[in-house]
Amino acid sequence: MGQQFQYDDSGNTFFYFLTSFVGLIVIPATYYLWPRDQNAEQLRLKSLRRVHERCLWYRLRLMKSQQSIVPTLKKAALLLGWAVFLFLAYKVSKLDREYQEYNPYEVLNLDAGASVAEIKKQYRVLSLKYHPDKGGDEAMFMRIAKAYSALTNEESRQNWENYGNPDGPSATRFGIALPAWIVDQKNSMLVLLVYALAFMVILPVVVGTWWYRSIRYSGDQILINTTQLFMHFMYKTPNMNMKRLTMVLTAAFEFDPRSNKEATIRPTDNIEVPQLIRELGNINVKKKEPPFCYPYSLKARVLLLAHLARMEVSEELEEDQRFVVRKSPALLQEMVNVGCQLTMMANNRGGFHAPRLVSIENCMKLSQMVVQGLQESKSPLLQLPHFEEEHLRYCISKKYKVRSIQDLVSLKDSDRRNMLRFLGEEKYDEVMAVLGSFPHITMDIKLQVLDDEDSNNITAGSIVTVTVTLTRKRMSVSWFRVQLLPKPSESPQWFQQGEANKSRTKVWQNKNKAAKKVAKSKKKKLTKKKGAGGMGQQPKVEKQKQANGNVAGNEAVATTKEEDEEASDRGSDSDDGEANKDSPSERDEESDKQSDTEVDEIAADDEEEKQEWWWLYIVDRKDQTLVSMPYHVCTLRDAEEVELKFPAPSKTGNYQYSVILRSDSYLGLDQIKPLKAMVQHGHMVPFTHPLNPTAGEDQEDSDGIEESEDDDEDND
Repeated sequence: MGQQFQYDDSGNTFFYFLTSFVGLIVIPATYYLWPRDQNAEQLRLKSLRRVHERCLWYRLRLMKSQQSIVPTLKKAALLLGWAVFLFLAYKVSKLDREYQEYNPYEVLNLDAGASVAEIKKQYRVLSLKYHPDKGGDEAMFMRIAKAYSALTNEESRQNWENYGNPDGPSATRFGIALPAWIVDQKNSMLVLLVYALAFMVILPVVVGTWWYRSIRYSGDQILINTTQLFMHFMYKTPNMNMKRLTMVLTAAFEFDPRSNKEATIRPTDNIEVPQLIRELGNINVKKKEPPFCYPYSLKARVLLLAHLARMEVSEELEEDQRFVVRKSPALLQEMVNVGCQLTMMANNRGGFHAPRLVSIENCMKLSQMVVQGLQESKSPLLQLPHFEEEHLRYCISKKYKVRSIQDLVSLKDSDRRNMLRFLGEEKYDEVMAVLGSFPHITMDIKLQVLDDEDSNNITAGSIVTVTVTLTRKRMSVSWFRVQLLPKPSESPQWFQQGEANKSRTKVWQNKNKAAKKVAKSKKKKLTKKKGAGGMGQQPKVEKQKQANGNVAGNEAVATTKEEDEEASDRGSDSDDGEANKDSPSERDEESDKQSDTEVDEIAADDEEEKQEWWWLYIVDRKDQTLVSMPYHVCTLRDAEEVELKFPAPSKTGNYQYSVILRSDSYLGLDQIKPLKAMVQHGHMVPFTHPLNPTAGEDQEDSDGIEESEDDDEDND
């Protein structure tokens, strides 16, 4: 029995293949790409308006949902695909069965099990009708003769019963689900041309384009040239202040049109950029150090500084400014990575100065400033909507002494409302909604030495593991607990830091006065945005894609509800005047949870939306050095456990470290916790003679033999 390969002459199998292929594309594409209902999208955005109305990404998202025709095009393409799929499915359903089981009874129009006499009689009737000499169909006559032989001839009958064919076993046929015209001699040139175009032109171009792009970018989609640029200047300037850091950041090749097609240089830049430089007044244009003097770098720096100063720019420059702001957080993260790499190289090899800790932390601070659109000297309260410079005098008065987000949260609701009396009810509710959406992180630290008999004993040179458990809640969930704590010592550390900051009023006020003087001197030049009181870009927590994400989330919500119930009970017993505070806060909590769920449903790939991430690391404040490299926490939603490892010092003694949690999106929410480590002497290692390593073993063996002999004598 042989094998036969043949193309599909009738086209039946080709239609089966084509239907399956189109279905594999259309069905998943519909699930992932079908656009949301525009009305539902508008309702979702309307529900988020209370918290995110003044956010840049929200306004652009709202405008995009109203004007974009992309959803219509997606629907049209998917409907066309479904039309093709349904047509092919209908075509397949109408195809005749090409391969049918051979049944001689059906050929002779007899019932199964008919007698031999009935078979012969029916054969005579059909042969007279279809015999070629009588003008009948020759092919039909051959089928009748074959069926008669299969039912009357013993050998043919056995072949039919065993192999399904009276002629015996036949060759196995394999069909190729491609039409036969592909291998037809007439179409050979066309087929070769298509193959050559697909495999010799299109495929090399696609692979070459992908390879050229991949070698230009790092794993974090940062240009390799930009990484080298950052490494050069961080090596050249280990102690980098904020002004120098801004210059290096805006010199990235992502802003150069020759390296990135998204970057643009407009003819109007020659007029608008110098005007912004004059209004800013603190840019050294005469400095000719490359690449800071290049036009693209100067433009990006001016736009970034204008964003931090919350200045108005033209519509064309506003589009370029959004591009610079959108790229900056990822570039600053790359600068942090470069600083850590140089620090590790300096620690391992030596020979050059590692970047100072202040340089790396300035990168983190600048990320916060870019996200919120605030300068370094500005108050963190300006992150809130409707807050302006002139409103800060109500907060820093001797009665309230509110200078941070934590101070504002720790106030009683009545005092907070009285302090913010310059806001109307609607604006006040919006401020409280945004404030309630801020994260409140608690850190639990555990220090140990893994893979050791005594995990709490730190020996010189051992690997120390610091396990940090981060728990995230919203401010709206936590602030009543803070208000009703009976003792300040029991309050969270961020609350204690807020209380401690109240004692440093003079230093802060001096900075504020200096900032006010600068603002007054430039008041005529600087024009602030009307909506600049809100957050530049409201960060959103990314969905946690871990297996235990749902469990952690449910536990956190349950704990939150219990704490709120306890807080409301204590509040009603202790002060009747504060009884009305619980119901608004509970409504705020429910609305915050609802908005958090709804925000998570928004596409995470929206370029204008900044995700909330954190840096976690250990430092030695005395030496101003990194003890552990910063860990980038990108999946913190409810709770997450992070392990930081570092080698213990080689000298014994007590060491004071600091565990720092720093946000890349919020100003004033960073946390510092002390970490004490007592390093002791290591375990004694048995001495081995350098010339005779087995001497100790021989001595032990001889001692063992002597003892056994003594035992034998005693036994005798």
